[in-house]
Amino acid sequence: MSGSPFHLGFFTAFAPDEWNGPMASGGGDFWNGDFYVDIARDLERACFDFLLFEDAIAVPDSYGGSRDVYLEHAFVAPKHDPVPLTAVIGSHTRHLGVAATMSTTWNRPYSVARLASTIDSLTRGRFGWNLVTTAGAGIAENFGLDSYPGHDERYEIADEAVTIAKQLWNSWAPDAVVRDHDTGVYADPAKVHEINHTGKHFSSRGPLNTVRSPQGQPVLIQAGSSPAGRDFAAKHAECIVATERGPEAMKAFRDDIRRRLELAGREPDSCKVLYLVTPIVARTDAEARALYDSILATERSQLDILARMSGWTGHDLSVYDLDEPLPRIHTEGSQGILERLAQWGSGKTLRQCVVEMGFSSDSVDLIGSAETVADEMCAVMDEVGGDGYLIEAPGFQPSRAFVLSITDALVPALQRRARVRTAYSGPTLRDNLLAF
Repeated sequence: MSGSPFHLGFFTAFAPDEWNGPMASGGGDFWNGDFYVDIARDLERACFDFLLFEDAIAVPDSYGGSRDVYLEHAFVAPKHDPVPLTAVIGSHTRHLGVAATMSTTWNRPYSVARLASTIDSLTRGRFGWNLVTTAGAGIAENFGLDSYPGHDERYEIADEAVTIAKQLWNSWAPDAVVRDHDTGVYADPAKVHEINHTGKHFSSRGPLNTVRSPQGQPVLIQAGSSPAGRDFAAKHAECIVATERGPEAMKAFRDDIRRRLELAGREPDSCKVLYLVTPIVARTDAEARALYDSILATERSQLDILARMSGWTGHDLSVYDLDEPLPRIHTEGSQGILERLAQWGSGKTLRQCVVEMGFSSDSVDLIGSAETVADEMCAVMDEVGGDGYLIEAPGFQPSRAFVLSITDALVPALQRRARVRTAYSGPTLRDNLLAF
Protein backbone atom coordinates (compact mmCIF):
# COMPACT_ATOMS: atom_id res chain seq x y z
CA MET A 1 0.00 0.00 0.00
CA SER A 2 1.37 3.42 -0.94
CA GLY A 3 1.63 6.30 1.46
CA SER A 4 4.06 7.95 3.81
CA PRO A 5 4.99 6.39 7.15
CA PHE A 6 3.41 7.75 10.29
CA HIS A 7 4.25 7.75 13.98
CA LEU A 8 2.77 5.77 16.86
CA GLY A 9 2.64 6.75 20.51
CA PHE A 10 0.80 5.34 23.50
CA PHE A 11 -1.09 7.51 25.99
CA THR A 12 -1.89 6.48 29.55
CA ALA A 13 -1.52 7.56 33.19
CA PHE A 14 0.21 6.20 36.28
CA ALA A 15 -3.17 4.98 37.52
CA PRO A 16 -5.13 1.73 37.94
CA ASP A 17 -5.27 -0.65 35.00
CA GLU A 18 -8.48 -2.12 33.62
CA TRP A 19 -8.97 -4.15 36.76
CA ASN A 20 -12.71 -4.80 36.37
CA GLY A 21 -13.67 -4.71 32.70
CA PRO A 22 -14.05 -6.86 29.58
CA MET A 23 -10.32 -6.67 28.73
CA ALA A 24 -9.01 -7.06 32.28
CA SER A 25 -5.92 -9.21 32.38
CA GLY A 26 -3.04 -10.06 34.63
CA GLY A 27 0.05 -7.90 34.90
CA GLY A 28 2.55 -6.56 37.34
CA ASP A 29 1.78 -4.31 40.29
CA PHE A 30 0.86 -0.97 38.74
CA TRP A 31 1.85 1.03 41.84
CA ASN A 32 5.42 -0.26 41.93
CA GLY A 33 5.71 0.31 38.19
CA ASP A 34 6.06 -3.30 37.05
CA PHE A 35 2.83 -3.20 35.04
CA TYR A 36 3.98 -0.15 33.09
CA VAL A 37 7.46 -1.56 32.56
CA ASP A 38 5.79 -4.58 30.95
CA ILE A 39 3.72 -2.30 28.73
CA ALA A 40 6.79 -0.29 27.77
CA ARG A 41 8.65 -3.42 26.72
CA ASP A 42 5.70 -4.44 24.55
CA LEU A 43 5.61 -0.99 22.93
CA GLU A 44 9.36 -0.99 22.31
CA ARG A 45 9.13 -4.40 20.68
CA ALA A 46 6.53 -2.87 18.34
CA CYS A 47 8.79 0.17 17.68
CA PHE A 48 6.46 2.81 19.13
CA ASP A 49 7.99 6.27 19.20
CA PHE A 50 7.06 6.97 22.80
CA LEU A 51 4.93 6.24 25.85
CA LEU A 52 3.25 9.39 27.21
CA PHE A 53 1.89 9.67 30.75
CA GLU A 54 -0.94 12.08 31.47
CA ASP A 55 -1.33 13.38 35.02
CA ALA A 56 -3.77 15.05 37.41
CA ILE A 57 -2.99 16.75 40.71
CA ALA A 58 -6.31 16.60 42.55
CA VAL A 59 -9.17 14.24 43.34
CA PRO A 60 -12.11 15.89 41.54
CA ASP A 61 -15.44 16.61 43.17
CA SER A 62 -16.96 18.23 40.10
CA TYR A 63 -19.74 15.71 39.48
CA GLY A 64 -22.52 16.08 42.01
CA GLY A 65 -20.23 17.97 44.35
CA SER A 66 -18.67 14.72 45.57
CA ARG A 67 -15.44 12.76 45.18
CA ASP A 68 -17.32 9.48 45.59
CA VAL A 69 -17.93 8.63 41.94
CA TYR A 70 -14.30 9.30 41.02
CA LEU A 71 -12.84 7.16 43.80
CA GLU A 72 -15.38 4.34 43.52
CA HIS A 73 -14.73 3.91 39.79
CA ALA A 74 -11.09 5.11 39.63
CA PHE A 75 -12.09 7.61 36.96
CA VAL A 76 -9.47 10.33 37.52
CA ALA A 77 -8.10 9.19 40.87
CA PRO A 78 -5.93 7.77 42.27
CA LYS A 79 -2.91 8.79 40.21
CA HIS A 80 0.77 8.76 41.06
CA ASP A 81 3.36 11.19 39.74
CA PRO A 82 4.57 9.81 36.39
CA VAL A 83 7.96 11.54 36.30
CA PRO A 84 9.82 9.04 38.52
CA LEU A 85 8.16 6.22 36.58
CA THR A 86 9.69 7.45 33.32
CA ALA A 87 13.14 7.02 34.85
CA VAL A 88 12.27 3.46 35.88
CA ILE A 89 10.98 2.66 32.39
CA GLY A 90 14.07 4.24 30.87
CA SER A 91 16.26 1.82 32.82
CA HIS A 92 14.34 -1.16 31.40
CA THR A 93 14.25 -0.02 27.75
CA ARG A 94 16.79 1.18 25.21
CA HIS A 95 14.87 2.86 22.39
CA LEU A 96 11.33 3.79 23.46
CA GLY A 97 10.78 7.45 24.27
CA VAL A 98 9.10 8.25 27.59
CA ALA A 99 7.21 11.46 28.32
CA ALA A 100 5.55 12.81 31.44
CA THR A 101 3.08 15.59 32.13
CA MET A 102 4.15 18.55 34.27
CA SER A 103 2.06 21.67 34.74
CA THR A 104 3.40 25.11 33.89
CA THR A 105 0.82 26.69 36.20
CA TRP A 106 1.68 24.78 39.37
CA ASN A 107 5.44 24.24 39.01
CA ARG A 108 8.31 26.71 39.02
CA PRO A 109 10.28 26.80 35.75
CA TYR A 110 13.65 26.16 37.39
CA SER A 111 12.43 23.02 39.17
CA VAL A 112 10.86 21.59 36.01
CA ALA A 113 13.89 22.43 33.86
CA ARG A 114 16.24 20.76 36.33
CA LEU A 115 14.06 17.67 36.72
CA ALA A 116 13.47 17.28 32.97
CA SER A 117 17.18 17.60 32.24
CA THR A 118 17.95 14.95 34.84
CA ILE A 119 15.39 12.49 33.43
CA ASP A 120 16.66 13.12 29.90
CA SER A 121 20.14 12.12 31.08
CA LEU A 122 18.85 9.05 32.91
CA THR A 123 16.96 7.89 29.79
CA ARG A 124 19.92 8.65 27.50
CA GLY A 125 18.03 11.30 25.57
CA ARG A 126 14.58 9.75 25.39
CA PHE A 127 12.53 12.07 27.61
CA GLY A 128 9.65 14.32 26.64
CA TRP A 129 7.81 16.97 28.67
CA ASN A 130 4.06 17.12 28.09
CA LEU A 131 3.22 20.78 28.71
CA VAL A 132 -0.14 21.39 30.36
CA THR A 133 -1.64 24.52 31.89
CA THR A 134 -3.92 22.57 34.26
CA ALA A 135 -7.30 23.68 35.50
CA GLY A 136 -9.93 21.83 37.45
CA ALA A 137 -11.79 21.53 40.70
CA GLY A 138 -9.72 21.35 43.87
CA ILE A 139 -6.35 22.09 42.31
CA ALA A 140 -5.92 25.66 43.52
CA GLU A 141 -6.91 24.68 47.05
CA ASN A 142 -4.26 21.93 47.06
CA PHE A 143 -1.67 24.65 46.52
CA GLY A 144 -3.10 26.98 49.15
CA LEU A 145 -4.93 29.29 46.74
CA ASP A 146 -8.58 30.21 46.32
CA SER A 147 -8.66 30.21 42.51
CA TYR A 148 -6.56 29.51 39.45
CA PRO A 149 -5.71 31.78 36.51
CA GLY A 150 -8.10 32.04 33.57
CA HIS A 151 -7.62 30.10 30.33
CA ASP A 152 -5.64 32.66 28.33
CA GLU A 153 -3.62 33.80 31.34
CA ARG A 154 -2.53 30.20 31.94
CA TYR A 155 -1.11 30.11 28.42
CA GLU A 156 0.63 33.42 29.07
CA ILE A 157 2.19 31.87 32.18
CA ALA A 158 3.09 28.73 30.22
CA ASP A 159 4.82 30.73 27.51
CA GLU A 160 7.02 32.49 30.04
CA ALA A 161 7.71 29.27 31.96
CA VAL A 162 8.84 27.39 28.85
CA THR A 163 10.90 30.36 27.67
CA ILE A 164 12.76 30.32 31.00
CA ALA A 165 13.20 26.54 30.86
CA LYS A 166 14.74 26.78 27.39
CA GLN A 167 17.11 29.50 28.57
CA LEU A 168 18.12 27.35 31.54
CA TRP A 169 18.74 24.29 29.39
CA ASN A 170 20.98 26.44 27.21
CA SER A 171 22.82 27.91 30.20
CA TRP A 172 25.34 25.10 29.73
CA ALA A 173 27.07 25.11 26.35
CA PRO A 174 27.28 21.72 24.60
CA ASP A 175 31.02 21.60 25.29
CA ALA A 176 30.93 23.04 28.82
CA VAL A 177 32.04 19.76 30.42
CA VAL A 178 35.72 19.27 29.57
CA ARG A 179 36.96 16.76 32.20
CA ASP A 180 40.54 17.81 31.61
CA HIS A 181 42.74 15.54 33.71
CA ASP A 182 45.84 17.64 33.06
CA THR A 183 44.36 20.88 34.39
CA GLY A 184 41.91 19.29 36.79
CA VAL A 185 39.01 21.27 35.29
CA TYR A 186 35.67 19.48 35.09
CA ALA A 187 33.51 22.24 33.55
CA ASP A 188 34.63 25.42 31.78
CA PRO A 189 33.11 28.34 33.76
CA ALA A 190 33.14 30.49 30.62
CA LYS A 191 30.63 28.12 29.04
CA VAL A 192 28.13 28.13 31.91
CA HIS A 193 26.16 31.36 32.22
CA GLU A 194 23.33 33.05 34.08
CA ILE A 195 20.07 33.79 32.27
CA ASN A 196 18.88 36.67 34.48
CA HIS A 197 15.24 36.49 33.40
CA THR A 198 12.78 38.89 34.96
CA GLY A 199 9.24 38.67 33.63
CA LYS A 200 5.62 39.23 34.51
CA HIS A 201 5.13 35.90 36.25
CA PHE A 202 8.60 34.52 36.98
CA SER A 203 12.19 35.48 37.50
CA SER A 204 15.22 33.21 37.43
CA ARG A 205 18.93 33.88 37.63
CA GLY A 206 20.36 30.54 36.52
CA PRO A 207 22.39 28.71 35.47
CA LEU A 208 21.06 25.21 36.00
CA ASN A 209 23.27 23.09 38.20
CA THR A 210 22.71 20.08 35.95
CA VAL A 211 24.90 19.38 32.93
CA ARG A 212 23.45 19.60 29.44
CA SER A 213 21.39 16.48 28.72
CA PRO A 214 21.78 14.23 25.65
CA GLN A 215 18.99 15.99 23.72
CA GLY A 216 19.94 19.44 25.00
CA GLN A 217 16.34 19.76 26.09
CA PRO A 218 13.49 17.25 26.31
CA VAL A 219 11.05 16.91 23.45
CA LEU A 220 8.18 19.33 24.13
CA ILE A 221 4.69 17.86 23.74
CA GLN A 222 1.46 19.85 24.00
CA ALA A 223 -2.29 19.50 23.64
CA GLY A 224 -4.66 22.41 23.19
CA SER A 225 -7.15 23.30 20.49
CA SER A 226 -8.08 26.85 21.52
CA PRO A 227 -6.50 29.78 19.62
CA ALA A 228 -4.20 30.44 22.59
CA GLY A 229 -3.27 26.76 22.74
CA ARG A 230 -2.49 26.62 19.03
CA ASP A 231 -0.32 29.72 19.16
CA PHE A 232 1.54 28.28 22.14
CA ALA A 233 2.06 24.99 20.29
CA ALA A 234 3.34 26.77 17.19
CA LYS A 235 5.94 28.56 19.29
CA HIS A 236 7.14 25.70 21.48
CA ALA A 237 5.77 22.22 20.70
CA GLU A 238 7.58 19.46 18.84
CA CYS A 239 4.64 17.06 19.07
CA ILE A 240 0.95 17.91 19.46
CA VAL A 241 -1.77 15.71 20.92
CA ALA A 242 -4.94 16.31 18.88
CA THR A 243 -8.55 15.24 19.43
CA GLU A 244 -10.27 16.75 16.39
CA ARG A 245 -13.13 14.53 15.26
CA GLY A 246 -13.14 13.09 11.75
CA PRO A 247 -10.66 13.35 8.87
CA GLU A 248 -11.89 16.75 7.69
CA ALA A 249 -11.44 18.37 11.11
CA MET A 250 -8.16 16.52 11.64
CA LYS A 251 -6.78 17.85 8.37
CA ALA A 252 -8.00 21.39 9.09
CA PHE A 253 -6.31 21.31 12.49
CA ARG A 254 -3.01 20.07 11.09
CA ASP A 255 -3.07 22.58 8.25
CA ASP A 256 -3.75 25.38 10.73
CA ILE A 257 -0.90 24.28 13.01
CA ARG A 258 1.51 24.11 10.08
CA ARG A 259 0.45 27.61 9.02
CA ARG A 260 1.04 28.91 12.54
CA LEU A 261 4.44 27.21 12.64
CA GLU A 262 5.47 29.06 9.50
CA LEU A 263 4.22 32.35 10.96
CA ALA A 264 6.33 31.62 14.04
CA GLY A 265 9.39 31.16 11.84
CA ARG A 266 9.53 27.39 12.26
CA GLU A 267 9.74 24.57 9.74
CA PRO A 268 6.29 22.89 9.65
CA ASP A 269 7.81 19.40 9.71
CA SER A 270 9.57 20.21 13.00
CA CYS A 271 6.32 19.54 14.87
CA LYS A 272 4.36 16.30 14.57
CA VAL A 273 0.59 16.07 15.11
CA LEU A 274 -0.62 12.80 16.64
CA TYR A 275 -4.35 12.08 16.88
CA LEU A 276 -5.89 10.25 19.83
CA VAL A 277 -7.56 6.95 18.97
CA THR A 278 -8.72 3.81 20.78
CA PRO A 279 -8.49 0.93 18.30
CA ILE A 280 -10.66 -2.03 19.28
CA VAL A 281 -9.07 -4.99 17.55
CA ALA A 282 -10.30 -8.58 17.57
CA ARG A 283 -10.10 -11.66 15.36
CA THR A 284 -13.05 -10.55 13.21
CA ASP A 285 -14.95 -7.33 12.63
CA ALA A 286 -18.01 -8.78 14.36
CA GLU A 287 -16.03 -9.79 17.44
CA ALA A 288 -14.47 -6.33 17.63
CA ARG A 289 -17.89 -4.66 17.43
CA ALA A 290 -19.21 -6.93 20.19
CA LEU A 291 -16.19 -6.08 22.34
CA TYR A 292 -16.70 -2.37 21.71
CA ASP A 293 -20.35 -2.60 22.75
CA SER A 294 -19.46 -4.53 25.91
CA ILE A 295 -16.84 -1.94 26.88
CA LEU A 296 -19.27 0.94 26.46
CA ALA A 297 -21.86 -0.91 28.51
CA THR A 298 -19.51 -1.17 31.48
CA GLU A 299 -16.51 1.11 31.40
CA ARG A 300 -17.99 4.05 29.54
CA SER A 301 -21.50 4.37 30.84
CA GLN A 302 -23.24 7.73 30.91
CA LEU A 303 -22.03 8.21 34.47
CA ASP A 304 -18.42 7.55 33.48
CA ILE A 305 -18.46 10.08 30.69
CA LEU A 306 -20.39 12.76 32.57
CA ALA A 307 -18.13 12.48 35.61
CA ARG A 308 -14.95 12.65 33.55
CA MET A 309 -16.26 15.57 31.53
CA SER A 310 -17.22 17.38 34.73
CA GLY A 311 -13.69 16.97 35.99
CA TRP A 312 -12.02 18.06 32.76
CA THR A 313 -14.25 21.08 32.22
CA GLY A 314 -14.80 22.13 35.83
CA HIS A 315 -18.60 22.11 35.29
CA ASP A 316 -20.95 19.88 37.27
CA LEU A 317 -22.85 18.19 34.45
CA SER A 318 -25.11 16.38 36.93
CA VAL A 319 -27.27 19.54 37.19
CA TYR A 320 -28.35 19.44 33.53
CA ASP A 321 -31.33 17.59 32.10
CA LEU A 322 -30.08 14.66 30.04
CA ASP A 323 -33.07 14.97 27.72
CA GLU A 324 -32.43 18.60 26.81
CA PRO A 325 -29.56 20.13 24.81
CA LEU A 326 -26.69 21.29 27.00
CA PRO A 327 -26.95 25.09 27.28
CA ARG A 328 -23.99 27.14 26.14
CA ILE A 329 -21.65 27.44 29.08
CA HIS A 330 -18.15 28.81 29.40
CA THR A 331 -15.32 26.90 31.01
CA GLU A 332 -11.89 27.83 32.23
CA GLY A 333 -11.08 24.14 31.88
CA SER A 334 -10.84 22.27 28.60
CA GLN A 335 -12.86 24.25 26.07
CA GLY A 336 -12.23 21.80 23.24
CA ILE A 337 -13.56 18.83 25.20
CA LEU A 338 -16.68 20.73 26.26
CA GLU A 339 -17.45 21.77 22.68
CA ARG A 340 -16.87 18.21 21.50
CA LEU A 341 -19.36 16.87 24.04
CA ALA A 342 -22.05 19.54 23.68
CA GLN A 343 -22.37 19.62 19.86
CA TRP A 344 -23.96 23.05 20.20
CA GLY A 345 -26.24 23.95 17.34
CA SER A 346 -27.05 20.32 16.53
CA GLY A 347 -30.23 20.22 18.63
CA LYS A 348 -29.09 16.95 20.22
CA THR A 349 -29.88 16.24 23.84
CA LEU A 350 -27.14 15.81 26.39
CA ARG A 351 -28.01 12.10 26.58
CA GLN A 352 -27.55 11.73 22.82
CA CYS A 353 -24.27 13.60 22.98
CA VAL A 354 -22.98 11.38 25.78
CA VAL A 355 -23.85 8.22 23.84
CA GLU A 356 -22.19 9.58 20.71
CA MET A 357 -19.13 10.61 22.69
CA GLY A 358 -18.20 6.96 23.03
CA PHE A 359 -14.48 6.90 23.66
CA SER A 360 -14.39 10.56 24.50
CA SER A 361 -11.11 11.63 22.90
CA ASP A 362 -11.12 9.58 19.71
CA SER A 363 -10.49 11.37 16.45
CA VAL A 364 -11.87 8.43 14.46
CA ASP A 365 -13.62 5.19 15.40
CA LEU A 366 -11.36 2.20 14.78
CA ILE A 367 -13.21 -1.08 15.32
CA GLY A 368 -12.53 -4.36 13.56
CA SER A 369 -9.95 -6.97 12.72
CA ALA A 370 -6.31 -5.91 12.56
CA GLU A 371 -6.53 -5.74 8.76
CA THR A 372 -9.70 -3.64 8.82
CA VAL A 373 -8.36 -1.19 11.39
CA ALA A 374 -4.98 -0.93 9.66
CA ASP A 375 -6.66 -0.08 6.35
CA GLU A 376 -8.78 2.61 8.04
CA MET A 377 -5.79 4.13 9.84
CA CYS A 378 -3.85 4.33 6.58
CA ALA A 379 -6.78 5.81 4.66
CA VAL A 380 -7.40 8.47 7.30
CA MET A 381 -3.73 9.39 7.50
CA ASP A 382 -3.55 9.71 3.71
CA GLU A 383 -6.50 12.10 3.80
CA VAL A 384 -5.18 14.10 6.75
CA GLY A 385 -1.57 14.27 5.61
CA GLY A 386 0.15 13.03 8.80
CA ASP A 387 1.73 12.71 11.29
CA GLY A 388 0.45 9.74 13.30
CA TYR A 389 -1.69 8.34 16.09
CA LEU A 390 -1.54 8.40 19.87
CA ILE A 391 -3.27 5.26 21.12
CA GLU A 392 -5.11 5.16 24.44
CA ALA A 393 -6.94 2.31 26.14
CA PRO A 394 -10.73 2.21 26.65
CA GLY A 395 -11.72 4.22 29.69
CA PHE A 396 -8.10 5.37 29.91
CA GLN A 397 -7.40 2.16 31.86
CA PRO A 398 -4.93 -0.06 29.98
CA SER A 399 -4.68 -3.82 30.17
CA ARG A 400 -2.07 -6.21 28.85
CA ALA A 401 -4.78 -7.72 26.64
CA PHE A 402 -5.48 -4.34 25.02
CA VAL A 403 -1.80 -3.51 24.59
CA LEU A 404 -1.05 -6.90 23.03
CA SER A 405 -3.98 -6.51 20.63
CA ILE A 406 -2.15 -3.43 19.37
CA THR A 407 1.48 -4.56 19.47
CA ASP A 408 0.97 -8.14 18.28
CA ALA A 409 -1.93 -7.74 15.83
CA LEU A 410 -2.47 -4.17 14.66
CA VAL A 411 1.15 -3.02 14.42
CA PRO A 412 2.27 -6.02 12.31
CA ALA A 413 -0.61 -5.25 9.92
CA LEU A 414 0.61 -1.65 9.65
CA GLN A 415 4.19 -2.82 9.21
CA ARG A 416 3.15 -5.11 6.35
CA ARG A 417 1.77 -2.00 4.68
CA ALA A 418 5.09 -0.21 5.26
CA ARG A 419 3.32 2.57 7.14
CA VAL A 420 5.01 2.38 10.57
CA ARG A 421 8.59 1.77 11.57
CA THR A 422 10.13 -1.67 11.96
CA ALA A 423 13.29 -0.31 13.59
CA TYR A 424 14.31 2.83 15.44
CA SER A 425 15.99 5.61 13.48
CA GLY A 426 18.25 7.02 16.16
CA PRO A 427 19.16 6.97 19.85
CA THR A 428 16.97 9.87 21.02
CA LEU A 429 13.25 10.57 21.04
CA ARG A 430 13.80 13.66 18.90
CA ASP A 431 15.76 11.61 16.34
CA ASN A 432 12.85 9.23 15.92
CA LEU A 433 10.19 11.94 15.72
CA LEU A 434 12.11 13.84 13.05
CA ALA A 435 13.01 10.76 11.00
CA PHE A 436 9.89 11.20 8.84
